[in-house]
Amino acid sequence: MKNSRLMILAIVLLAGILITQLNQIPNLNKQLVQAKATLKKVKTSQKQSQTIVSSPQSQQDNVSKSTKMVTSFVKTFSNQPTSSYPEALKGLASQKVINELTQTFAPSVTFSDKAHYDVPIVAIKNAWGSDLEYLVIAKSDAQSVAYTITYDTDEKQVTDMSRLTLKGAFDNEK
Repeated sequence: MKNSRLMILAIVLLAGILITQLNQIPNLNKQLVQAKATLKKVKTSQKQSQTIVSSPQSQQDNVSKSTKMVTSFVKTFSNQPTSSYPEALKGLASQKVINELTQTFAPSVTFSDKAHYDVPIVAIKNAWGSDLEYLVIAKSDAQSVAYTITYDTDEKQVTDMSRLTLKGAFDNEK
């Protein structure tokens, strides 16, 4: 009689443990999915960090090429009539930037054959990531104009730009 009672008690106890474990399976599955997602994010982040750290020369080459493209872009739009922007800037800038230049960024002294603009300063503001930010100053005999320009290294074109106000005279010879 004692053995059968112990056996029944053991069976009930084991059934209770089994039911508890079965109820925890959905929660464990959710935790597993979350852990896998976190692991994937961490691996991606680590891979990006390793790429930047392990290949600074690659990033430096990227920045150098981008700086040349931004300089070319500024020289092109500064020394072209506004009407030629859609053709002259194709491939150098996004359509959004070309439209903004055509409509709003034309300086008070118009870009034309009369005023030739040099680009004495192209300074990088943010050199890490796929969007590089530049500060550019274009200078003619009559005026100097400053721009902040965002260059997307993935798309290989200028994707954003804004004109800054310059206070006082800018002289690159000092």
